[in-house]
Amino acid sequence: MEQKELAERAGVSLPSIKRLEQMEGALTATRVSTIEAIRAALEKAGVRFIPENGGGAGVRLAKPAG
Repeated sequence: MEQKELAERAGVSLPSIKRLEQMEGALTATRVSTIEAIRAALEKAGVRFIPENGGGAGVRLAKPAG
């Protein structure tokens, strides 16, 4: 997904997406709502966040329904 599309889907500014992508380490933002909106948009697009399970946290794409 392009940055512009993610920004639109999450309802956040494109510069915010660009700034967050340039950060090293864990995602932090002045507004927690920004991170929550981005996560919600990614989850709606089929990204599943995997919690720490001994092998580290991560993501995967959901299997298509049906």
